Amino acid sequence: MEMEAKPSSHHRLTTTDDIEVSTYLEIAKELQGKAVVIEKPEQSLELDTVVVMDFGSQYSMLIARRVRECHVYCELLPHDTPWEKIASLNPKGFILSGGPASVYEAGAPLAPAYIYESRLPILGICYGMQLIAHQLSGEVSPGARHEYGHMILHLADESSPLFRNLPSSLPVWMSHGDMVTRMPPEFKSMAYTENSPVAVMGNGKGIFGLQFHPRLSILPTGKPYFKTSFTRFVVAKVIGRPAIL
Repeated sequence: MEMEAKPSSHHRLTTTDDIEVSTYLEIAKELQGKAVVIEKPEQSLELDTVVVMDFGSQYSMLIARRVRECHVYCELLPHDTPWEKIASLNPKGFILSGGPASVYEAGAPLAPAYIYESRLPILGICYGMQLIAHQLSGEVSPGARHEYGHMILHLADESSPLFRNLPSSLPVWMSHGDMVTRMPPEFKSMAYTENSPVAVMGNGKGIFGLQFHPRLSILPTGKPYFKTSFTRFVVAKVIGRPAIL
């Protein structure tokens, strides 16, 4: 479950004001429909397409924009989009967005089975990570404490390419009330916070989950996390070549 944005003075870390202001301005522009339009390449070309499945996050458009800034073609589509439309895009991987629902509630939106059956790389963000756990025989439960705002992420698997050249502890942006309490078979915890034993998980076969929001998380260097490890590893893994910065 993704919590609505609201001010918080807890777990606050000092970051560059200009970075935070610019990030929120980008979000506001996205929500107002002022996103930069990326022209779709000619249909005769084979696209390196990343499909972002939208589960209602207020940041879904920003996820798609961050992928496009890596010079990778991206489509943002409703979570219940039929496979026929997805297949025509020749997807190389999927990103499952956050969302306001709880995966264990009746009627909560789920990821279509074809996503898991495709055997393509999958990245779940916040609610998307909880979906992966829930749908692959893990467990998601209400957290004893909600995490909102900047938290400290501690790496449990510093050898993972996902964290290459990152410090062992770094600030990330959290916004959730539910948490993964049991990972699916073959998954392991790759990072944790004070309140979330599973803040990052992976199965070693191209499926990852991030409980934090990479497009809002700023590294101590002032560089967005989405343009470092995410660009270097996840996007590259999806499209089979290094992404262009």
